[in-house]
Amino acid sequence: VQLQASGGGLVQAGGSLRLSCTASGRTFTGYATGWFRQAPGKEREAVAVIAWSGGSIYYADSVKGRFTISRDNAKNTVYLQMNSLKPEDTAVYYCAANQYYRVSANEYDYWGQGTQVTVSS
Repeated sequence: VQLQASGGGLVQAGGSLRLSCTASGRTFTGYATGWFRQAPGKEREAVAVIAWSGGSIYYADSVKGRFTISRDNAKNTVYLQMNSLKPEDTAVYYCAANQYYRVSANEYDYWGQGTQVTVSS
């Protein structure tokens, strides 16, 4: 599975961005997908995870109520809608896929290249 993340950029605090993660290559069917982020000097952390069916969703406490993860399996694409962005959301955002619904980054097998999100105050 190859993953392509896009949609990052520079936005002012309070603004919005939508990230997209599109899969290609071997079948994506059945895979859970997560968005993770890593800020300079910090460990990679899970932001949001969605099961293939969409029936199970995880959000980090820091983004609950502001971010929404969704997926369009017909398009092999997972989205992360980010609203009310804060400077502390600044990081490189990665999408990742795994056969099982997991929250830990260490358990993910396939990773996209990352997209930079910068939120100015």
